[in-house]
Amino acid sequence: MGEVVGCGLLAHVPTVMLPEDIRHELNNGRDFTVVEGFRRLRREVLSELDYDLVIVFDSHWFTTVEFVITGHAHRTGKYTSDELPRGMSQVPYDLPGDPAFAKAAAALGRKHGTWITAIDDPCLPIQYATVNPATYLQRGQEAWVSVSCAQTAETEDFLRVGRALREAIAASDRRVVLMASGAMSHKFWPLRQLRDHEAAGVEHIFSPAHSAADLERIEWLKAGDHARVLATMPEFLKFKPEANFGHYVMMAATMGEGEWTAPGRLYSEYENAIGTGQVHVWFDQPRNGWNGGR
Repeated sequence: MGEVVGCGLLAHVPTVMLPEDIRHELNNGRDFTVVEGFRRLRREVLSELDYDLVIVFDSHWFTTVEFVITGHAHRTGKYTSDELPRGMSQVPYDLPGDPAFAKAAAALGRKHGTWITAIDDPCLPIQYATVNPATYLQRGQEAWVSVSCAQTAETEDFLRVGRALREAIAASDRRVVLMASGAMSHKFWPLRQLRDHEAAGVEHIFSPAHSAADLERIEWLKAGDHARVLATMPEFLKFKPEANFGHYVMMAATMGEGEWTAPGRLYSEYENAIGTGQVHVWFDQPRNGWNGGR
C-alpha cells in the first residue's frame, strides 16, 4: 500500500531563480527568505525522507476541459519562461516520470466525478511552477509528475481530483511527496506601480485585506485546521488566490480534506512578490501514518 510521507505548500515565485546580487538589489540588500527556505527544506526535510515519487500540483499549468497529469517516462530539456524570459532563461531540467502511476490516477477520475487524462506527448510544455521547485529540491532519480489546475474548475472539482489521487496512491506501492506549488493571494500591482513593490515586505502586498486573508489562513495551516481553510474557500476566493487555490485544495483532498489535521511548519517568512502573497509551509506525515490522512 502506498503512502504520502510529507507535503508542502511551496512558493515557486520567479525571484528564486534570479542571481543573488539581483535578489539583494530588489530587496534592500537582503535575500528573500523563500530562497533559503528551499535550501532548508532540501537539507532538513527531504534528505531525511524515503520517497520515490513527487507529485507537483502546478498552479501555472492551466487546462480547460479536464485535468491533466504528466505521463512521460522522462522530461528533460531547457526551460525559458514566456512570461518572464529575462529571469528564467534556459533553465535545465531532467525529471524522471512515472507513467504507470499517471495512468492509474487518470483511470480513477470518472469514479470520483471528474476528468483526468494522462498525457505523455514529448512536446507538452513544462511550467515554472514545476521547474523552480525541482531546481532546488530534486534529489536524484525519484519520479516527478505534474498535475494541472483546470481553469474552469471550482473548489469541488479540485477536491475530486485529490480524492482520485488519494485512492491511486493507496493502491500503489509508491512513497509520495506532494508539492502544492503556488501563491496565496495573487493580485499584481499595475505595471507603472510594480517596480515600487518588488521588495519582500508585507507592506508591499496588494492590499492590507489581501495580506490579512493570507495571514489568517497561515495561522490555520500552522494549527492544522485544514477544515477551516477548506470551509472558507468562498471567502478566500475574493482575494484571487493563485489558480483558485487549486494547488492547495488538491493536496488537502489527497491528505483527507477536513479530517487532515497535520500542523504546518513555516520554512520562510510570509513575503511579497509584486503584490502577491508567498510562503513555504511544510506538513509532516501524521504521527499515526497517512492512512485516513489524519
